[in-house]
Amino acid sequence: MNESKVKKPLKRVKKTALLLSILGIALITTGAVLNALFPLPLPNATQDFARIVTDKNGEPLRVFADSQGVWRYPVTLEEVSPRYIEALLNYEDQYFYEHLGINPLAMLRALGQWIYHGEIVSGGSTITMQVARILDPHPRTLAGKCQQIFRALQLESQFDKNEILELYLNYAPFGGPLEGVQAASFTYFGKPARELTHAEAALLAVLPQSPTRFRPDRHPERAERARNKVLARLEEFQVWPSTDIEAALLEPVIARFNSYPKIAPLLARRLINEYPTEQHIRTTIDSHLQRNIERTVKSYIQPFPAGTSAAVLIIDNATGNVLAYSGSADFEDDARFGHVDMITATRSPGSTLKPFLYGLAMDQGLIHEQSLLLDVPSSFNGYQPDNFDQGFSGPVSVRNALQQSLNVPAVQVLDALGANRFYAHLRSAGMALSASNNTLAEHNAANLSLILGGAGTSLESLVHIYAALGRGGLTKPLNFIHKPEGSSEGAPLTETELSETRRRLLSNEAAWIISDILAAAPLNTFDSHQPIATTHKKIAFKTGTSFGYRDAWVIAASQQLTISVWVGRPDGTPLADNVGRHTAVPLLRRLLAQLPDSQLQRPEKPAAVTRHTICWPLGTLKVLQDEAWCMREKGAWLIDEQAPANTLPDPLDSFWAGSLITVQLDKDNLQTNAQCLSPATHTQTIAVWPSSLDLWLPHKWRRQQLLPPWNPACKTATALSNLKIEGIEPGATLRPQFGGGQLPSIRLTTAQGGEVHWFLDGRWVQSGRELVVDDLVMGRHVVSVMGLGGQVDEVLFSVQR
Repeated sequence: MNESKVKKPLKRVKKTALLLSILGIALITTGAVLNALFPLPLPNATQDFARIVTDKNGEPLRVFADSQGVWRYPVTLEEVSPRYIEALLNYEDQYFYEHLGINPLAMLRALGQWIYHGEIVSGGSTITMQVARILDPHPRTLAGKCQQIFRALQLESQFDKNEILELYLNYAPFGGPLEGVQAASFTYFGKPARELTHAEAALLAVLPQSPTRFRPDRHPERAERARNKVLARLEEFQVWPSTDIEAALLEPVIARFNSYPKIAPLLARRLINEYPTEQHIRTTIDSHLQRNIERTVKSYIQPFPAGTSAAVLIIDNATGNVLAYSGSADFEDDARFGHVDMITATRSPGSTLKPFLYGLAMDQGLIHEQSLLLDVPSSFNGYQPDNFDQGFSGPVSVRNALQQSLNVPAVQVLDALGANRFYAHLRSAGMALSASNNTLAEHNAANLSLILGGAGTSLESLVHIYAALGRGGLTKPLNFIHKPEGSSEGAPLTETELSETRRRLLSNEAAWIISDILAAAPLNTFDSHQPIATTHKKIAFKTGTSFGYRDAWVIAASQQLTISVWVGRPDGTPLADNVGRHTAVPLLRRLLAQLPDSQLQRPEKPAAVTRHTICWPLGTLKVLQDEAWCMREKGAWLIDEQAPANTLPDPLDSFWAGSLITVQLDKDNLQTNAQCLSPATHTQTIAVWPSSLDLWLPHKWRRQQLLPPWNPACKTATALSNLKIEGIEPGATLRPQFGGGQLPSIRLTTAQGGEVHWFLDGRWVQSGRELVVDDLVMGRHVVSVMGLGGQVDEVLFSVQR
């Protein structure tokens, strides 16, 4: 063969290869230059998306639109239903994963239609090209199409297919201010895109073709026809089974337009401010429970006067996760201060701190649950607390004092424990307390009023410590942010981390005993604002009422949940009859009715808590007492079988010390002492009740009956033991003088020196040397006087008109 004939084709091949190489280099160079001159306008995730606060499952609670007023919820490919991806790709771009950004066959078809009709009929756009048009809008002209193709090629060179598809999922238009499939799914169907049905997926796949014409909330029939075209294509391509297609065709198009959810709005506002750089804040809120709570609170508060609001907070004790957060009765009601978050507001806690005072006193060995306390008129260095009903009960146990929320016994225990010590313990467990505008810690100013609401705190802070009753005495910070399972954030805590996040408030044993006391109180109480409701559910709960009826509280804790309620006026003005049991407890009952019994279980009793019999007045174990000393038996839960004696000081008793008194007796078994002429021959130890209880004790248990009489020769002691009311005779009948309508005033005195306490019909009136009685109603009355040494005198009389 002629050598020249062989060389000529080789030269042509080399020349062609060279030209192609040059052309390739030129194209690459041109592309690089164009890409540099006209960079792809990429989205800004921190600005392009609405800031969204969602529940634990990703459902929007509240959305804050982007700077352009667009509602766009960020979503990943894994968070979208495969049904939607199948419908989208098979209807819009069947060869999405094969082409390089443009589909030549589709482009040729579109070109032919343009030549034949003289206008653009179909764009032949791939999903990549649609994303290009979204990122860089262009007119529907030939030049615009070239621009779109260029941008599509840029996308394909810079992103992989899944990243391009995710851009479409987030930026495709779906009608009005909606962009992205997640926003469309929540807005039209009230569910996340991962839960779309076949029919819903088909509808959203076609909606971006004409978002205004196919909007399902405005044009359901037109939307249904477009959807059915998609379903027909999927049946033709055998993408979905015929049974699913048939079911989808029968499903009506029912959509609403709700792009402005306001679930837990005050929490959403709070978290948006606390996390200013976060685009998507996923909370721990259970949206189903949250909706029910909001409806319940709004309905409950309607009969109350204007300006009244309510707040509810529910947390999971094990994790500290906040499950429901209703900061006001109605966010949209300005008349009820709906925009004021009463979960974080500082208010007086009333009596809600009492459980932790008694629990701490148990841990310190001062009391047990049946220790004898004194509900009597008392003065603690000038501080004279009253009970809510202005009356006194006399001898009460710790259990009864806590269940009845008596004030004087609580102050008696706090006085023994120390107010600053109690305050410091609460603070170390993570509770926030303040007095006026200054923290108590700054001024070391904790005083006895602390236990009756004399410091400020919040509903959130109360929930923080009450959860310890269901958590074995441990506190844990409240958690608002969802931690995905399997993430490092959701991993079990180490011992060091546990010690840093959980703090000991009470021992496990004291927490259980306090919970047992609170759970025994009845929840079925009279409700003056709502129809009477009953509940069989039992849970540990404590009420509180602040001064002037400004705040009504109830906080309840099971092993699983802590539920808290506040009712009052956010502006701080008083609300008539706004008492914890009257206004907060009825709302708690409604909330409990919505919770399963499995979430309201009691904590398991610790092994160190056992049942024993103790005796009053000493308060120690019966087996350790003389039989004569055991006047009243009581069953008590004890920690490690320890029953500390009733050693708390009697605020009215400075003369007698302790509950066991050893007296000196003469040969006739009469009391004597060194000042008496009759010498002592032996002694006797006698258990006595605190002297200030005499008015409330049966006659046989009063000191004058328990102690042997004095020898008449002991005149000083005899004078000390005598106390007599002067100014009215026993059995007297009082009538108006000369037929008048008003009784004269009666001035009563005692001959004994020193301060005494006066009572009228069992209620403390005043202390001092004399008492003036007037304006008595008809019937029988009793006036009593009690000295600081335990002496008592009473006079019965009647009034007739």
